[in-house]
Parts: sequence; structure tokens; C-alpha cells
Amino acid sequence: MKKIPVIFYPLVIVWLFLVFAFAACNPPQTQDMSLEGAYAYDDFHKPETCGACHQQIYADWQKSMMALSFVHKWDEVEYFQLALPHAQIPSDVSEVESGCVSCHGPLAFLAGDIPPPEPAEGGRVNEGVSCEICHSLTGSTEIDPFNFSAVMDVGVTKYGPRSDGQSSFHQIEYSEFLVSSSHCAVCHDEQSPYGAWVKETYREWQTSTYSQKKIRCQDCHMQFQPGLSAPDGIQRDDIARHTFDGVHSDLEFSKTIDVSVRTDRPEGRAGWTLTIYVDLQNGSCGHYFPSGASEERMLWLEVWVTDDKGESYHVPVKPKDFEGEEYTIADSTALAYQDIGRIMGLEGFEGLSRDGLVQDGARIFRRPFFNPEGEMTICQWYTAENNLVDYRIGPEQSIEEAYFIRIPDGLSYGKIFIEAVLYYSLVPSSIGNFFGLPPAEYEPVIIDRDSLIIDIVDWG
Repeated sequence: MKKIPVIFYPLVIVWLFLVFAFAACNPPQTQDMSLEGAYAYDDFHKPETCGACHQQIYADWQKSMMALSFVHKWDEVEYFQLALPHAQIPSDVSEVESGCVSCHGPLAFLAGDIPPPEPAEGGRVNEGVSCEICHSLTGSTEIDPFNFSAVMDVGVTKYGPRSDGQSSFHQIEYSEFLVSSSHCAVCHDEQSPYGAWVKETYREWQTSTYSQKKIRCQDCHMQFQPGLSAPDGIQRDDIARHTFDGVHSDLEFSKTIDVSVRTDRPEGRAGWTLTIYVDLQNGSCGHYFPSGASEERMLWLEVWVTDDKGESYHVPVKPKDFEGEEYTIADSTALAYQDIGRIMGLEGFEGLSRDGLVQDGARIFRRPFFNPEGEMTICQWYTAENNLVDYRIGPEQSIEEAYFIRIPDGLSYGKIFIEAVLYYSLVPSSIGNFFGLPPAEYEPVIIDRDSLIIDIVDWG
């Protein structure tokens, strides 16, 4: 064997460095980029199998949106009446036929059962995001996960928050990924076929002080409590509740936005114009509110005045004159969602009320989504642009709204009662009524309210 000339030693060293550096930057993938059809349904245990031991966890999960992710009525309507028909029309959105299912019905996606049977047929896709999905998810093909960029290890080993448990049914292995917020980002961040970020709850959290303080998604949405994960398990102080409380939970609503009302004058006089200020503070939510499917979420503020005779009237918000503000002030004449007609083949469909039954002049906290035709859309997969205006309430952010109230001429005594009410609904009422959704999907829920009383005095 010939010796390498000394003069070439530096070159050999550089070559070896590059080889190992490249290998370090590009580790071998443990999973193909696409998991569609990579498994069979029988590769996954049913949730009730897990529930035989993990009884309380299973009971909590059963009531959560994880369990209902495929059978939830609005999600069913959105997929089978909008996304799936749209995917059959030659366009850029054909991938949503399986893309929606990857997060809402992952068992069907992994089994290649696309499109899956409708919920009424009772297929295994109805199991939603089951135990086996989360506890077999070991990583992501992306540094910051999105669009179900999952790496799976489906088998006898179940990955969890600790490794010192014992089970006769499966192996237990600690997963740093499972206890991180990145685990949630696999489904809770999403990019449309047009490159628009249509869900970025994880990315919103990532840039917040909550991330800097290492407050994870799980710390808020899986409340920890003392207990056992299984009857023969170890007593622990930090068993995670699998309720996944969020926008479908009244408990979470009550902790989201605080409303407070103040005025520039402590009392009023006939003919005066008072300025009312409403402050809204996001003090306990680690991402924007609304977040997630924000194209359909409705958050709005109404200010009402009631005189001492009991007569009430709504006060419109004072405009701030920023670009796109017209989408953040309720207008009963404004139409949107025209693409529903094209997708569903409805001739002469002119759209639906953009803001539903929200009072004219109310402030809406939203980030409108627009399709390639420039129409405001509720179809997130059809979103080409959503950066015209983002008027939502960020983590630890305060927003002030102003209102002008004129004391009627001739009113020399009495009181006026001013109330600010922050409402929320999962979808606009116009959408709920059109698709015949259960009222709970679109009826307003009160997030918070505040009020003040102004005395009317006669200084004459």
C-alpha cells in the first residue's frame, strides 16, 4: 500500500472534516417525509385498550377535542362539504384531501384511507387524535414543526414524560420531544398551499415571553395534578390532565382577556360629550387570541349605554384609521365567503354576512384571510394572503379602544350606565346558520365584561 505524501495530509484532513461535518448536519432520517399509508389500522391499539389501565386519563381524553377532532360537527362540515369537494376541482389545493385528515383523523391518514368514511359510518378514523398517535410521535422532519411533519415510532414502545414507570403491556421510554411545545406544533401550525401561515400558534408562542420563561403549551392546556396514571402506578405530583382545555372550554375563556372601562370625566352634564376608554389585556395567554383557525374565530367588543329609564343603545367604536381597519369594525351590509358558492356549486351565491349578528360599529379582533381572488374566505387551505391586517390581542399585550358618548340635552339629573362586553364565538353566526351547525358553535360566549356609572349633574 502506497503512503500518502506528506504534502497531501492537510487536504485529507479537510476532506475528512467536510465528510463528518456534512453527516452531522444531515443525520439519517428515521422516517420518510410522507407518512400517508405507511401503516395499517391494526398497527394502532384502540383508545379503550389504553383506558383499561389509564382510566382517568382515558376519561379526560374522551371529553376533549382530541377525541372529537374528526367527529366534531363543524370539522365534519368543513372537510366533507368544503375541503374535499374543493380538492376535486383542478386547482392548487388538491393536497387538502389528505392534508386535513393528517391532523383531524391521523389514523386514516397513516393507514392511507383517503378520503376516510364519514363519521356516521363509524370507522376507526372517528378515534381522532388517539393515545397511540401522540405517544408514538418521536420527532419532526422540520426544526419548527408544521403540517404534520411527524416522525413516528409505532410499536411496543410508548413514549412519555418519564422512563421509570412499569407496564406489562408496553415498553416505556422518556421522550424529550413529547414534553416540548414542538410536539404540539406538528398539527397546530399550518401553511396553506399558497405559502400563507394559516395556523401559527406555536410560532406565536415561540416569539413570546412565555417561551423565554419556558412555559410550555402543556403547562396551560394539560393542567398537572397529583395522582396515578394507572392503578398500579407510582403516586406523582404532576400527572397531566388530558382534557386539552382550549377555545372549546369555558374554563380557558375565563382566563384569557381582561376588560376594564374608564372615562375622562367622573360625572356628566347635559350636552357634554364623554370619552369612554376600554382597555383589553391579554395577561394569561401565551399566544395571540384568537389563535389557531383564526379565519373563523370571532372576538368582538360591544359598548352599551343604558339610561335611568332602562333604555339602551349601542355605541360604535372610534376608528383608528389603520390599513384594513374596515375588516375590524362590524358592518351588517358587508358580504364575504363567496368561494363557498363556487366550491358547493351554488349558482347565484353572493356570499354570507361577513360579521353575522355582531352589532354594527362593534370592534372585531381578527386577522382576515383572503383567497387568490381577493375574497375574504373561511377556507384556510384556500388562503393566499392574510397579512393585510392582524388586529388580534397578542400575549401580554394591551389594546385601548375609545368611544364617544353625548349626554342628551335637557338631562339635568340621574345616572347613565355604561357596560363593555367582550364576546367570542367559534364561527360567525352567518356560517353557523348556513351550515345548520349546533348553536354552541356560533352563539356568543362572554369572555369578560366591565361597567361604570356616570352621575348627571346640573351645575346651572
